[in-house]
Amino acid sequence: MAILNFQQREILCKIVYYGPALGGKTTNLQHIHHKVPEKYRGNLTSIATRKDRTLFFDLLPVEFGKFRQFAIRLQLYTVPGQVFYNASRKIVLKGVDGIVFVVDSQMNKMQENLESLENMYNNLRESAIDPLSIPVVIQYNKRDLNPVYNVTELNQTLNINNDIYFESIAISGNGVFRTLKGIAMLVIDNVKRSFDVSVKPPEPSVIPASSVIPTKAEIQAKPSTKEKPPVIPKPPVTSELPVIPEPSVTPEPSVTPEPPVTPEPSVTPEPSVIPEPSVIPAKAGIQEQPLTAPEKKEAKPHVIPTRTTPIEASVDLKDKPKIGLLKRIICFLFKWARK
Repeated sequence: MAILNFQQREILCKIVYYGPALGGKTTNLQHIHHKVPEKYRGNLTSIATRKDRTLFFDLLPVEFGKFRQFAIRLQLYTVPGQVFYNASRKIVLKGVDGIVFVVDSQMNKMQENLESLENMYNNLRESAIDPLSIPVVIQYNKRDLNPVYNVTELNQTLNINNDIYFESIAISGNGVFRTLKGIAMLVIDNVKRSFDVSVKPPEPSVIPASSVIPTKAEIQAKPSTKEKPPVIPKPPVTSELPVIPEPSVTPEPSVTPEPPVTPEPSVTPEPSVIPEPSVIPAKAGIQEQPLTAPEKKEAKPHVIPTRTTPIEASVDLKDKPKIGLLKRIICFLFKWARK
């Protein structure tokens, strides 16, 4: 089934080259890849064994014109010819739009051609594809070898549905593009038919005579039969508006002023009375002497003692009792002041 890609504006069609092993399927794709310009084709992807036999499939994308502003792209596949790769054949056949059955024309290959043709129809049925609904083109390849079957014998044995056929020599490219053009035209015709059906607009419905839109003159000539909506009376509008009494304001209770606070008279602190110093009783044997201020003596220069001269005493021994009494009085006053 062809895939319509509206985003890229292209139609993808899948064409599969089917046939017996070493019949020339991969050689067809290689020649197409070599001759088609690079801007119209993609890369040829081939998964093959060491003996150049297709293991899974070959893929070659080719651009083939346009249809209704859609680019038609053909995706060419091949299937492995070996019988034990039948599962791969079924996978490649899914979603196929056209088949090219490549026949090996040599005398000793007829049985292999018949087995491959029968296997193709069986795989199509298992994939829920009607073999008669798929375009098929038969290519009789290797026409340059001897001995080969003639075309009449091949058609009688293999072309049971009277499909289009072409003779070819794939290794030299003879008949390769005629086969590709033949299957491509059949596939595109199928796509056009399905595309026309899928996008065909719906048929316009028949408009009854009663639903014909009248002209402007007819509308003006005919009296209007529409009922007017009932007029709802408006409420009378009074000029004077009702006076809304203002709410009475309750007076706030009067606040009695507090009496002024008379400042307390400042108390003048009493002068501190300095107690008279108690007289310290004199010890026995010590005569009381009146307190007299010590005589000021002239400051004598301080003489730094040297090693050669003896240190002179700076305090007179006679004044020692007076100095001791004075110290006691000062200590007593200092203690009293702390209390």
